[in-house]
Amino acid sequence: MCLPCFEGGTYVFRRYRMKGKGSVQEKNILEMRKITKLFPGVKALDKVDFKVTEGTVHALVGENGAGKSTLIKIISGVYPYNTYSGKMLIHDNEAKFFSIKEVERAGIACIHQELNLVPEMSVAENIFLNEKPTRYGFIDFDAMYAETLSLLKQIGMNTTDTILIRPDEKVKNLGIGQKQMVEIAKALAKDVSLLILDEPTSALTESEVDVLLGIIDGLRSKGVTCIYISHRLDEVMRIADEITILRDGKTIDSRKRSNIDKETMIKLMVGRELTNMFPRVPHKRGDLVFEIKNYSVENPDVPGRKLIDNVNLKAYRGEILGISGLMGAGRTELFTSVFGAFREKGEGEVWIDNKDVIIKSPLDALKHGLAIISEDRKKLGLNLLMDIKENVTLAALKKVSRAGILDADKEVAYTKDYVDTIRIVAPNISVKVSTLSGGNQQKVVIAKALFCDPKVIILDEPTRGIDVGAKYEIYKIMNDLVEKGVVVIMISSEMEEILGMSDRILTMAGGKITGEFDVAEATQEKLLQASVAGR
Repeated sequence: MCLPCFEGGTYVFRRYRMKGKGSVQEKNILEMRKITKLFPGVKALDKVDFKVTEGTVHALVGENGAGKSTLIKIISGVYPYNTYSGKMLIHDNEAKFFSIKEVERAGIACIHQELNLVPEMSVAENIFLNEKPTRYGFIDFDAMYAETLSLLKQIGMNTTDTILIRPDEKVKNLGIGQKQMVEIAKALAKDVSLLILDEPTSALTESEVDVLLGIIDGLRSKGVTCIYISHRLDEVMRIADEITILRDGKTIDSRKRSNIDKETMIKLMVGRELTNMFPRVPHKRGDLVFEIKNYSVENPDVPGRKLIDNVNLKAYRGEILGISGLMGAGRTELFTSVFGAFREKGEGEVWIDNKDVIIKSPLDALKHGLAIISEDRKKLGLNLLMDIKENVTLAALKKVSRAGILDADKEVAYTKDYVDTIRIVAPNISVKVSTLSGGNQQKVVIAKALFCDPKVIILDEPTRGIDVGAKYEIYKIMNDLVEKGVVVIMISSEMEEILGMSDRILTMAGGKITGEFDVAEATQEKLLQASVAGR
C-alpha cells in the first residue's frame, strides 16, 4: 500500500512492509508533539501530544472548548505552520503546512463541523468543485452526475429505486442533514489516506449514523485512517480503535477502546462524574395549552403533493413532548410552518390556551407565546456579529426600551440575569457570540427565546453538536421550564435523548403522525417501526 509522506518540502510515496499474513505493521501516520496554539487572551492548545496509528479509527473527544476543533484546523492546514508551536509529523517526517492545498496533496481530507458548501451550486458541482470531469475541454456533466449518484448511493442516500438527493438539486434547497451527507460524499470523492471527520453525524438520524459508521468501517478495512470527533460517545465506543481525551486545551489521556468505558471517558472529559446523563424528574400533566388541528403544507418543490399531511397533535402543561422520526419525516417543516417561518403557507388551525390563533409570521408567533429554537443555531438562531446581550434581547426589544429608545442598563440587567440562570460561560456579556463554544451558543439561543416569555417552546435538535456536560445542563433547563409551566416540545434524532427526556412521544413519517407513546411503554424498536410506517 502506498501512502504519501512529506520530505524536504515535497510529498513522496513510500511503500510499507506487511508483517504476518495480511496484517499491516503498526506505524504512526500522524503525530503531534507539544502543540500549542494561542489566541488573544486564550491558550486554545497547551502542549498537546496526539498520535494516530495507520489504518485505524482514532476518536478525539472532549467538551466544547477543549481544543478539538483547533487541533483539527492545524492538521488540516486552516492554521498554517507559522501560527502555532510544536511539531507535526507525518510518517515520522516533519510536515510544515502553509495551506489547505498542501494538506490535500499529502492525502489528508477534512469534513469540518461548519459546512463548507456553495448554496447556489448543485450537489454535483459542490462535490467536484475543484476537480470537475471534462471531455474535449468541456465539463462532462453526465459523468459528474453519474459519479455523484454513485457516491450518494455509497452513503445510503440513494438507491436504484429511490433518489433522496438529486445531483442537480441546488444545495440551498437541502436540509441541514442532507447538506452534511453531501459534505461526506465530497470528502469520499477524494483519494485520501487520512480522513478527518469533525462531528459528522450531528445532523443524522440513527439509521443514517449506522450507514456512515459502516462506510468508515469499510474505509478502515481498505487501509484508510480516520480521525473521528464526536460528542455521541456511543458512536465512539462502536467505531474507534483508539481514543484521545482533551480537556481545557490539554491531552488528558489516550487509550485503546478496549481499555476504557463510557463512564470513565465522561469523567475524564468533564473532570467530574455525571451520575445520570438524562436528569429525568417526575412531571404531572396539566391543562391543554397547544394544539394543532388538521394541519397540512404543500410541497413547494412538487406541486400537488403534501409535505405535511393533515397533522393533529396536542401538548400539555407539565410535560416534555418528544417528536421522533427519520430525516425527511417533516418534523422541522411542520413546526417551522406553524411558527410562520416556512416558505410555503400551511393550512389548518393552531390553538394556544383554547384560542384559535392566526400566525402569518414569526412576530405573530412570538406575540401569541410560541417560540422556536432552530436546529441550525448559527444560521437561524443567532446574529454572529452581535454580542451576547444584543442576541438575548433582539426578539423583544420593547422590554428593554422606553419611548422607543433602548435602555442600556435594563438590557444589561436582564442579560446578566439570564446568563446566571442558565449558566452561560463567557468572559462578559459584551463578547461576540461567535467566540463562544457550541454549548454556550445554544444557551444564548435559549435565553433569547425565554426573553420573549413563551407559553410554548419548540426545541429542534436542542443538543446537536454540543458536549455531554453542556447537554446535561440543557436538559436541566428543559426541566426547569416545565416546572415553570412552559410547554416544551423537543424534536430530536437521538433515540436515547427522546427516550431519556420525553414524557410522551409522537413519531412522524411522510409528513404524518404515525404513533403516540407514553415513555413508559416506548422502546427504540417501537419508535423505529412507527417512524418507517409512512415511508
